[in-house]
Amino acid sequence: MQGIRTLGLAGLIASAPAIALEQGEYRFNGFGSAGLTYLGGEDEGRGYGINGQTTDSWRGDQLSKLGAQFQYGLTDTLGATVQATAKAEQDTWKANLEWAYLSWAATDGLTLRAGRLRLPVYMYSETLDVGFTHPWVRLPDEVYSQVQLSNYEGGDLLYSLPVGIGSLAFQVAGGQAVNRNLFTLDDLYDIDYKKVFAANVTLETNDFGALRVGYAEADIDADITTSVIVPSGVPASVGFKQLDRQKAKFTSIGYQYDNGTWITSNEWTSNNSEADQEGSIDAFYLMGGRRIGDVLLHVTYAQLDEDNGRQSSWTYGLNYNLAPTLILKGEYKRVDTRGNGYRGTFVESAQETFDHASFVASNGAAGIPPRNYDGDIISVGLDFVF
Repeated sequence: MQGIRTLGLAGLIASAPAIALEQGEYRFNGFGSAGLTYLGGEDEGRGYGINGQTTDSWRGDQLSKLGAQFQYGLTDTLGATVQATAKAEQDTWKANLEWAYLSWAATDGLTLRAGRLRLPVYMYSETLDVGFTHPWVRLPDEVYSQVQLSNYEGGDLLYSLPVGIGSLAFQVAGGQAVNRNLFTLDDLYDIDYKKVFAANVTLETNDFGALRVGYAEADIDADITTSVIVPSGVPASVGFKQLDRQKAKFTSIGYQYDNGTWITSNEWTSNNSEADQEGSIDAFYLMGGRRIGDVLLHVTYAQLDEDNGRQSSWTYGLNYNLAPTLILKGEYKRVDTRGNGYRGTFVESAQETFDHASFVASNGAAGIPPRNYDGDIISVGLDFVF
């Protein structure tokens, strides 16, 4: 039962909005991860992942981060919460204000919040940076690389009530997130999310785990334009994608179960844009594991499908609870892509992408043939809370 007991402190971070403090009380919690990851089997310098930080060199910026959360009771029903992190964005470390909001416990089951909040897109959105609450060293890339926005400015409503088999929780959120960074084509670009709306419902049972269904949408503005070398050998500015209030929609279904011995975590997502002719992006992962004393053995299959290809992976992991607040984790992940030059979550530069498109458009007269990627990813890390 070590796995259940060690979640106590992490649970305070995960359920911070639902825990009201009395006037003058405060709570401080910290969390972090220290890890290394390595990509084998691909080109020298090839990047992989949400910020391209997994390469053929052992690097710690993909997995390592440090965070702290502070809560203060302004009155018996009104509280303030701030959460900050230090982590890498592409190749630069930076401090981030993840949460900064006021919460009002209107009734025993109803809480209203306003300020900077986590965007509730995924099943693990509330604890996206708290690796201690995840069974993996790294969350499944096929699902968690799709929406890079983690927080927004606005408000939400949380409502929970007991039911015969457990509890039912609802969340409705709205706001915007402007001047954010989008990592694509091996670089960062400005992106704005307007008219953000999200809603989800979670049924947490006493004996059968938790089921979550969520939906989110936003109007997106972005201009992904950069300079490349065209076939004539001169530089030119090329617009790869322009988004002008393009509505994007994201649907997710998740299920978790953990009885202290057996554990499973599963999530399916569908991501599509109304003005995009490329169709929806569908992804899922299925994870199962078993605890033997302080050891957790687990395996995960994940899949990402787009119109032009598929990425799939198998992840095998071993976790060891060194202490109630410290977990040592190790993983091996095999990733494969297939399709017409489909890259999946491997990183291509703008020049590579342009050369591949030129080859297809010219029937091979110019550019470079598109290709698929595959690789073996090894990750080790320590997750902790305090």
